[in-house]
Amino acid sequence: MKYLVCDDSKMARKMLIKDLKNLVGEEIEVFEATNGLEALKLYEEVFPSITFMDLTMPEMNGFDAVEKICKIDKNAKIIVVSADIQEASKAKAKANGALGFIKKPINEENLKQILLKLKVL
Repeated sequence: MKYLVCDDSKMARKMLIKDLKNLVGEEIEVFEATNGLEALKLYEEVFPSITFMDLTMPEMNGFDAVEKICKIDKNAKIIVVSADIQEASKAKAKANGALGFIKKPINEENLKQILLKLKVL
């Protein structure tokens, strides 16, 4: 299974990848992007099973990246991972195509519940 983790914070990407490996296993295939534009390009190359997307990033923000990815792939599974917990942000991310939302810092149990909901655990 392929995962795409998009966050401009290297530490945030590493922590999410560590949690994914704890839950899914060390052998997962993970691709990393530092902004929405990189995520969009990587998505078109690897078509990951699940994408984790931050919202606030340079070049292209997560809202726009989610919307563009969902135009390319109507079945894209995108989970927003953000410290921005405003209801308006959650609603906009979902309206753009995100399937779920995880608050930073990530709680491994919340991540597990999202993966179970998506039936990938």
